[in-house]
Amino acid sequence: MKFQHILPLALPFALLLGASLATAQTPPTTTPPAGEYIYQGGSGALRVKSDGRFDITTIGANAHTCALDGAIVRGKAKIDDTSCVVSFAVSADKVQVSTNGSEQCRESCGMRASFDGTYTRPTPGCTDKAVANSRKTFKRLYDTRDYAVAQTTLAPVLSDCDKTLDWITKGWIRNDLALTQFKLNDRAACLKTLQPLAEDAARTDDGIKENYPPADAEIFLPVVRATRTNLKLCKG
Repeated sequence: MKFQHILPLALPFALLLGASLATAQTPPTTTPPAGEYIYQGGSGALRVKSDGRFDITTIGANAHTCALDGAIVRGKAKIDDTSCVVSFAVSADKVQVSTNGSEQCRESCGMRASFDGTYTRPTPGCTDKAVANSRKTFKRLYDTRDYAVAQTTLAPVLSDCDKTLDWITKGWIRNDLALTQFKLNDRAACLKTLQPLAEDAARTDDGIKENYPPADAEIFLPVVRATRTNLKLCKG
């Protein structure tokens, strides 16, 4: 109110500008382009068809999952005969999925799983198929002792696909890459590659079971054991 007697036209203009900026910064709610989008942390996917049909599958702690599908109309989808409404906000290569807060949205999920959050369209080299092909090529090169080319094949997968790889796949890739660096006599690079896993590797098997839900511990323990072995090699 203090500005009105000094700049009578400034306040309406500022409000209009502020509203325009807010609109520009808020991703529009609309139907995402057809394709597959990877859930944050690589723990699921959103698949959209050209007709607006979609399905979502995610996995949370202790192998709890979410699964839902429907049709997107003007950026929203009503799930079956429930009160659950799912919204899709598109921004560049990402889709933000949210709900109207209905308790019935939880009926699509196990206790430790959720599906709201960010889904990212993977780059061509980070699709599930591309990652599988890169790992297959890496193994062939590694088995023929072409370690230098094997490293340049696998290293980009770890760096470029960090946000869309699931944690177990990422753990195995780190171990494969570290072992290759060891073969190339680059112990420092080997230790650096394994560093994100070092804290868990320092725990006993029982320690892993105490710190992770049962299903997670079961699939993570082989990664941890491989990391312990490779850390010893790299430390010499």
